[in-house]
Parts: sequence; structure tokens; C-alpha cells
Amino acid sequence: MANVLSAVQNTVSITLFNRGQAGRIFSEVKKLGARVVMKNNAPECVLISPEEYTSLMDEVNDARLLILATERLGKYDPEKLVSQKDMDRKYGFSADDLKGYEEVEIG
Repeated sequence: MANVLSAVQNTVSITLFNRGQAGRIFSEVKKLGARVVMKNNAPECVLISPEEYTSLMDEVNDARLLILATERLGKYDPEKLVSQKDMDRKYGFSADDLKGYEEVEIG
């Protein structure tokens, strides 16, 4: 029953926007969280604050990166690793070539 009550309390009719109450609705979204906008008794869109949107997008991006990292770790083969020394030799780099550049830590 709590879920039904919560759903009802978190909905807003599109009619309220048409009656000029958008400012009040936006204030409620900032204070109380997301609202589902209903049009013809069906959900039309979800209103969330910019901060909540940014947080959700950060979580989505973190999840995508976790999937990518997990896939890469599944293919990890320590026998195929190449040392920095071997890469420098292969591409003709020396310590002098790197002088003046900031050290970058890859971790």
C-alpha cells in the first residue's frame, strides 16, 4: 500500500502546467524529489532536479566503466604484458626524450 501511496504523491497532472503552476512544481521537485507527469492518465515524463540527473548519469557511467573493466580483466593475460623498457626499445625512446614532461601515474 505504501508503494501505491508514494506513486500517487509523486505524480503531477499536465493540467497543472497548463494552469501556470510550473514554478511551484519545479520547487517541489527540488525539495521533495522526482515527479511523474501524467497526461491522459498515463505517465508522460519524469521531472528530476539537475543534481539528481547528474548523479544518475554518474552512476550509469560508473556502471558502464565497471562492465568494460570486468570484460578487460576477463581477457587479461600476464604472458602478453610488455615492459616499459621493451616499449621504449621498440619505439626508439630514451630517458632524455621524456625530460621536461610531467610524470604520469597509471594505476
